[in-house]
Amino acid sequence: MSNKPHLDRKLSLLHATAINMIDMVGIGPFVVLSVVAQIMAGPYFLYAWIAGAVLSYLDAMVWSQLGAALPKAGGSFHFLKEGYGKKWGKLMSFLFVWQTMIQAPLVIASAAIGFSQYANYFFHLSFIQEKIVSGSVVILVIALLYRKIESIGKISVFLWVGVLGTMLWIIIGGVAHGNFMEPIRNINDGFSMQHGFVAALGFASVKTVYSYLGYYNVCHLGGEIKNPSKNIPRSMFISITGIAILYLAMNISVASVLPFQTIVDSKFVVSDYIKALFGQTAGGIATVLILMVAFASLFSATLGYSRIPYAAAQDKSFFSFFKELHPTLHFPHRSLLVLGGIAFVFSLLFRLKEVIDGILAMRIIIQFIGQALGLLLLVKRKGKTFFPWKMPLYPIPLFFAIAIWIGIFFSTGTKMMLSGLAVISLGLVAYFIAKRMKWIGSE
Repeated sequence: MSNKPHLDRKLSLLHATAINMIDMVGIGPFVVLSVVAQIMAGPYFLYAWIAGAVLSYLDAMVWSQLGAALPKAGGSFHFLKEGYGKKWGKLMSFLFVWQTMIQAPLVIASAAIGFSQYANYFFHLSFIQEKIVSGSVVILVIALLYRKIESIGKISVFLWVGVLGTMLWIIIGGVAHGNFMEPIRNINDGFSMQHGFVAALGFASVKTVYSYLGYYNVCHLGGEIKNPSKNIPRSMFISITGIAILYLAMNISVASVLPFQTIVDSKFVVSDYIKALFGQTAGGIATVLILMVAFASLFSATLGYSRIPYAAAQDKSFFSFFKELHPTLHFPHRSLLVLGGIAFVFSLLFRLKEVIDGILAMRIIIQFIGQALGLLLLVKRKGKTFFPWKMPLYPIPLFFAIAIWIGIFFSTGTKMMLSGLAVISLGLVAYFIAKRMKWIGSE
């Protein structure tokens, strides 16, 4: 039995935090900074980044309570299955894995597409050349992940150091410039709490929330985390706190140097900011570092998502093809290769804006809202003593998180909302066909 391939608990709190943070800081904050400023149309665009952090904290409480109690590979798959019980758990967990087979490659593709677009700072790529770059980046990530988990932990820490170094350089430049506090003093210039501001905040928050996604990546790797009941919650809250500080400081730094209209109009706003401070060569170096950050995020996201179809197949709740581990490297190689292959195709087909909105619309109903409701049901059924980590002021943060997720869902727009509902509908059809054909187990 001991010779049978199995997942190894070899990721420490440091590894888990690094994996979360490099997933969170992908290309997102660099490419959506200008978009958020344009939507908010004023110096109060910083409020959209604060809103993203608040939602992340609230939602992380849901993930922490579930992740500490159910530290298994696949994260949300197990949370939904346990939360909804024997009657509905199988269906909800299947729907989550079904949508993961689409939205996870979208997440991976978004980082690859963002990488290729930001590379235009140097190369002025044609559309076809951009797609060649994005596809090649996906292939390289798959190759790097095709190894043992302890090696991946070391690679993650290396990439994490690079991410932190890049962000700190960007921030220190703004502080040294001498006007760092000016955007904070002027944050309310032209501010008015009216319907227009609330609507703009909703649309802008779609972009900022996308930039925070990944704080829960550790839950997908629950079967490989040391001391999971403590390290899973700790890694999430450390990650969100660190990233929120870095994002706000980066935005303040950029706004303290560049005129607001320049921020709105720039396609490479952070590179242009470094260039304005330190010259053309420094701008180029910053761009290389930003591309490295995007690659690191792609690496982390792909790692976490590859565990989900594997976990579901092991439980006989998804297609059995995905249940095998690599015989010597002990990781779900089939799951990694299939998700990577789909992401490769998506990176060739779609544009970044479509991918960002689609990612959120597709995930909110089943994963974020469904998971929060599942926690309510699980607490009612198992009692609070079942959970080694307990949400402060339960269930108030949970209800706030659900309300904000509903607002974000509507802010993605009608087209994306319908796309998300269509994926769920197709998942329902696939589930009942799979059950009838006995491709998945039944209770």
